[in-house]
Amino acid sequence: MMQIKSIRNGGWLPGLLGLALLAGCASQAPQAAAPVNAEFNPAAMARSKAPDVLLLGEQHDAAEHQQWQQTTVARWAAQQQLAALVLEMADAGHSTQGLAPSASETQVQQALAWNDKGWPWQHYGPAVMAAVQAGVPVLGGNLPRAQMRDVMQQTRWDSHLPPAGWQRQLDAIAEGHCGLLPASQLAPMARIQLAKDERLAHTAIAQLQPGKTVVVIAGRGHVLRSIGIPSWLPAGTRSVVAIGQAGSQAQADTADRDWVHTTPALPAKDHCAALREKWKK
Repeated sequence: MMQIKSIRNGGWLPGLLGLALLAGCASQAPQAAAPVNAEFNPAAMARSKAPDVLLLGEQHDAAEHQQWQQTTVARWAAQQQLAALVLEMADAGHSTQGLAPSASETQVQQALAWNDKGWPWQHYGPAVMAAVQAGVPVLGGNLPRAQMRDVMQQTRWDSHLPPAGWQRQLDAIAEGHCGLLPASQLAPMARIQLAKDERLAHTAIAQLQPGKTVVVIAGRGHVLRSIGIPSWLPAGTRSVVAIGQAGSQAQADTADRDWVHTTPALPAKDHCAALREKWKK
């Protein structure tokens, strides 16, 4: 079976299933001309009505984004406003519900069936433990790997977004896979992206509490308002989208985000070069 190296975590994944996992992390192309929203300000948010859902969109290889997420989770927990923490980094069906606040990191990882190779615990563990130690449940919200093949064949996902939004997803999949995917695989991969967003949204909805906020941590492409998780939230759900941005170049249009958390730019890296070289062989 053909193998492909995952740009996200450097691991080797078999064939189309590897491509499917990559699809979930595809990000939208930078919107260079878009002005930046107000810098993320938890204090200002706290002075207004707490959102039902706060979505924190990260760039997976920016460690400062995971630090920002931990700080945000800890702040909401300290204010007793955190209803739950929902993660792309663990599969739906796994949670810390039932664990005591004193649970060890090992117990928490076991409860979430944590994949340390894909999502290094040293990066995400601090945010998870901040919630657990505050007595707040942490829930996996990602589409389980075993369900991806079926989702790829389900055309119902193709009509969830307006045509322009669906095309944005297809374009993001093509770009996120360095233009190496055959055209016939773009729609199946985009269906996985939408299925992930739906699962994350439904996991968050199930944890809503009056006067409290469910925090969702996911890749930036998953949280965009017009095509991501917010598109699956019921009408009337008050959501706030904050994205991490490494460097000064805007990474999403202002209509797709409410706040930006800016961190230092990362060293330039051609993620596609090694993948193209591998495919030549």
